[in-house]
Amino acid sequence: MMDKESFAGFYKKEIKDRQEILAKEFSLSESEKRLLEKEGPLDFEIANRMIENVVGTFPLPYGVATNFVIDGKDYVIPMALEEPSVVAAASNAAKLSSGFETAADEPIMIGQIQVVDIEDAEHAKNIIEHHKTELLEFATTVDPVLVKFGGGPKDLQVNILEDEKGKMLEVQLLVDVRDAMGANAINTMTEKLAPKIEELTKGKVILKIISNLAIYRRAQAKAIWTKEALGKSTKGKFTGEEVVEAILNAYRFAVATQFRATTHNKGIMNGIDAVMIATGQDFRAIEAGAHSFAAYNGKYSPLTKYSKDKDGNLVGEIDMPLVLGIVGGAIKVHPLAQLSMKILEVKTAEELARIIVSVGLAQNFAALRVLSTEGLQKGHMKLHAKNIAVQAGATKEEINVVAAKMIEAKEVSQGSAEEIIKEIRK
Repeated sequence: MMDKESFAGFYKKEIKDRQEILAKEFSLSESEKRLLEKEGPLDFEIANRMIENVVGTFPLPYGVATNFVIDGKDYVIPMALEEPSVVAAASNAAKLSSGFETAADEPIMIGQIQVVDIEDAEHAKNIIEHHKTELLEFATTVDPVLVKFGGGPKDLQVNILEDEKGKMLEVQLLVDVRDAMGANAINTMTEKLAPKIEELTKGKVILKIISNLAIYRRAQAKAIWTKEALGKSTKGKFTGEEVVEAILNAYRFAVATQFRATTHNKGIMNGIDAVMIATGQDFRAIEAGAHSFAAYNGKYSPLTKYSKDKDGNLVGEIDMPLVLGIVGGAIKVHPLAQLSMKILEVKTAEELARIIVSVGLAQNFAALRVLSTEGLQKGHMKLHAKNIAVQAGATKEEINVVAAKMIEAKEVSQGSAEEIIKEIRK
């Protein structure tokens, strides 16, 4: 039984001591202990500065997607994730496309200040709006460096909200955060503004925090997949016209039902999250904002849309909020994040947003093409078969043989792998 006292003051201990406590309390084997003790590209010293109670690091496969031409420029795009077929699918989708045309908004983020215990909400709203100029001028002094680079507070908006307990105010501070993700700058500004808001409204400020629904910081991408390219991609099994119609029908399904739209958007995030992780971004903020934006008009909908042009080619488009930066946070601390930025050769957060939104569109197209034609399992399981072989106990020399036999038999499962291993070893 675990001794809880062993973990008293755990955060104060050295990493080696924490590892020893874990090994003792959970009876770790020598090989399991080595998993914790092994350092990779992320040194323990750096990891220990990034989060609390570090006992090791957790690696993910790190690959690159190829064939991307975005706004006329060639890119190789780093991706970090565990799911098979994502990197290959994105690369293939980019190769089949005519390239990606993109756009991105200015990096405007929203800070929210919640005000409760106000006697007259309308009057309090009017007071804040009357003092809007001086409040913005004060907020500008909070981060002079941001202002120096062309950023800083740009607007202040007030909304009256109501629930079963009554009315409250939402003060939205709109800030141009330049090449930063923006959380630190905005959270600091809203903290500093809070006492002034309380003084003006005679109310009480509770929350002072950034919103991850970045409706003013969106990125868009568009690509065309010709019917000729789509027909060739199926090696004669389908005509290009059939592939276009199949994808359009698959898209209709996502528009019609939230159950499909959710998985449709998950496919988009497969690509986006992988690049976000590889570049040291807050992928959880992107996920929250993306799914919230998908329901922004009152119905959860796909983040992409598909249509057919006058020549019968498939046109794919995406529009979504992207909260990211190229300065601050893990970006400047994690060595692999720094390497990813070097590979991408990006100079601004806007350029990174254009790249990432293109990956999201490519990933979604790839999923729809496979799902609506040859079926997901064929491509996915081809890459997954080796993992299944390992899980079934195949040795290094047996893995490829076991995987190939499962694919040939069209039976990719642990049970099938175990049977093949038995036959091989006979």
